[in-house]
Amino acid sequence: MPRRVPPVLGVLLALLVAGCAAPAAPGGAAGAGPGAGTTMVLADGDEPESLHPLLGYGVEGASKFYDGLVAHDADRRLQPALAAALPEPSADGTAWTVALREGVTFHDGTAFDAADVVATYRALLDPAFAATVRSDWVTLAGVEQVDARTVRFDLAQPDAAFPHRLTLGIVPAEAVATPAPVAESPLAARPVGTGPYTLAEWRRGESMRLAANPDHFEGAPAVTGITIVFATDDNTRAQRLRSGEFDGTVLPPALAQTFAGSGYTVHDHPSADYRTVTLPTAHPVTGDPAVRMALNLAVDRQGMIDALFAGRGVPASNPVPPVLAEYSEPAAQFPFDRARAEQVLDAAGWVRGPDGTRARDGVPARFTLMYPAADSIRRDLAQGFTSDARAVGIDVALEGLGWEAIEPRMGADALVLGGGSPFDPDLVSYPLLHSSYGGDGFNNPASYANPAVDAGLDAARRALDPAARVAATKQWQRDYAAAPGFVFLAFLDHSYLVRERWDGYRQVVDPHTHGTTWGPWWNVEDWTPRR
Repeated sequence: MPRRVPPVLGVLLALLVAGCAAPAAPGGAAGAGPGAGTTMVLADGDEPESLHPLLGYGVEGASKFYDGLVAHDADRRLQPALAAALPEPSADGTAWTVALREGVTFHDGTAFDAADVVATYRALLDPAFAATVRSDWVTLAGVEQVDARTVRFDLAQPDAAFPHRLTLGIVPAEAVATPAPVAESPLAARPVGTGPYTLAEWRRGESMRLAANPDHFEGAPAVTGITIVFATDDNTRAQRLRSGEFDGTVLPPALAQTFAGSGYTVHDHPSADYRTVTLPTAHPVTGDPAVRMALNLAVDRQGMIDALFAGRGVPASNPVPPVLAEYSEPAAQFPFDRARAEQVLDAAGWVRGPDGTRARDGVPARFTLMYPAADSIRRDLAQGFTSDARAVGIDVALEGLGWEAIEPRMGADALVLGGGSPFDPDLVSYPLLHSSYGGDGFNNPASYANPAVDAGLDAARRALDPAARVAATKQWQRDYAAAPGFVFLAFLDHSYLVRERWDGYRQVVDPHTHGTTWGPWWNVEDWTPRR
């Protein structure tokens, strides 16, 4: 749950909520039945805390209320959105110029121009606004209006991934005219953007309804309304789906497969969505290099994926996902080698006691692993990790908690953490692993610090030559593998159930954020009803 984006569902969740304010027939208008009408009812397991871009809503794109300057297509390539063309870099990579689209209006009817872009990004940079996503833009020094249709972003240093950050939703300049925490902004609950949908109603804790924006610059969506019902429990969502209440939802992979042949299509999306176990540096056990290495060798990643998720996923050793194949380093992957894990612990002086738990200098090899209690996927992974750790003499106590209880303890106790981006390795790896982010919320919560990894991340970020950037990225992965600070477990597939009565579905590789924004509905504004 980095940067307070709602766990697992993020932007899709907002879509789900918007589609479900009052009971409705699954296919559209009340009484019309499945396959009729132009609306849909979705279900999601999480509800957003806020709908403000500067508080993390839709930060990776696919927001239905806001547009960014750019967006990603189904092949993960950048495309202009509010920009008229892709951003142009300066020769030294320290400035990016963006020409803006004309004829765009916000939901309140006001015209979009360069002043709105400048105001949004200046609010991002201004501490008075307390934007929670500020740390993602540490290389941004300032933004200037060149003219009414052009802006320039000035960087403190070259940042090869910077264009991918311009998916941030743009808000009206008037909404950030007065310096004040954006958590207090009306936009947090009543978004005003340029996106393909407007918020019709939000019943907190229950549902959200989205209505098509007839004035969107790419045309009015054919899906005229989306109701999103919030239902936390996976089994409850599955039961309600079987009863025909929803047109789609997200479910854990194994549960989703039970719907094969049920009238819903199962869509399994590959993802960059990792699950990892954080290992707090300050803890006497998890901070020990030998314990960290041994745990990485002791975990049967593929066995977990096969047993818990019906094989839907791939093993992970660091945050770089397989979809970014040109950056992934085969030599930096951890094998499952329990015997070697035992040897590492023996050599470091961790000796098994009568109960099988190791100890060194009177300190038992024992620590607490937290996970969000409502998240069945993280719970199952925590249990599998605990079993593998105990097999090599490390005792792990599990605690399922709410996020309000987890967050204050992230520096002291281990956590099953999720995150990941399929667009560029810098976007997630840098804030997760660089020591400058140590203890910064969900960015490097366990304060991992490795000078060699820092140097590699910095070199990759600054590299203007693509080949040099790939080489630097592979080098920091090798340096990380020599001294890991997490136990990455898997990049999980995301599984969705969809009632097939629309055309326009295109599979994508999901980021960590999924549910009803990414997944099948990432481009729902382009769907059309089947006739």
